[in-house]
Amino acid sequence: MSFMVVIPARYASTRLPGKILKDIEGKTLLKRVFLCVKKSTAKAIVVATDDQRIVDEANNIGVDVCLTSAEHESGTMRISEVISLRNISPETIIVNVQGDEPFMPAVCIEQVAKLLIENKQADMATLYTPLIEDEEIFDSNIVKVVINKNNHAMYFSRASIPWFRDEYEKKTCSEEHLQSTFRHIGIYAYRAGFIQQLVKYPACQLEKIEKLEQLRALWNGHIIKVAQAIEVPGPGIDSASDLIAARKRVKLND
Repeated sequence: MSFMVVIPARYASTRLPGKILKDIEGKTLLKRVFLCVKKSTAKAIVVATDDQRIVDEANNIGVDVCLTSAEHESGTMRISEVISLRNISPETIIVNVQGDEPFMPAVCIEQVAKLLIENKQADMATLYTPLIEDEEIFDSNIVKVVINKNNHAMYFSRASIPWFRDEYEKKTCSEEHLQSTFRHIGIYAYRAGFIQQLVKYPACQLEKIEKLEQLRALWNGHIIKVAQAIEVPGPGIDSASDLIAARKRVKLND
């Protein structure tokens, strides 16, 4: 199984500027993410960034880095530029591990790559985990995915989907409900050639509404293969409170 990992890493995060270089118990967030990826069997790891400070940190920790345009609106566009700059073959499997995921298990990185390799008809692959708490179902920060019988994504949403009509009317939440509502894990595998195709599509209406880029692929008729994650990833970092929680988590496990 041959694949590479690209870690999109921008400095100007909206909710927590500079978070990629924030310290988590002696290591930057970028280094924590890199160390997770390094445990996988990826043939290459590249950090894609628009900021010299991140370039310097990547050099310090010994990971390959590619300086990309500051005009990119998404990590996918940043990866697209890496593909062009590095002349990466269209058939190369690329796994997008986001720069704010310091607890992404290596087995999940390998799993999503294998999922795409084994499903030639799919253009993308991604993972999910079942929700375990009632509150998560109604949390708009948690993206949900609905899957068909072929384990292809039907839709992604910040809303509670599927809508259990009878339960909501009774204001209850059954075990079946929890087991049928899936949290989308923001890790993707795609072939380099498809990434170059995807970034040429204009943002679709659903993507603009939900603020979910993966809806662009579905809108244009592409197949996203989905599987339950072998291991549940730890939380990503979006805010200052997430950063504090990550520090506590690392301290507890060291």
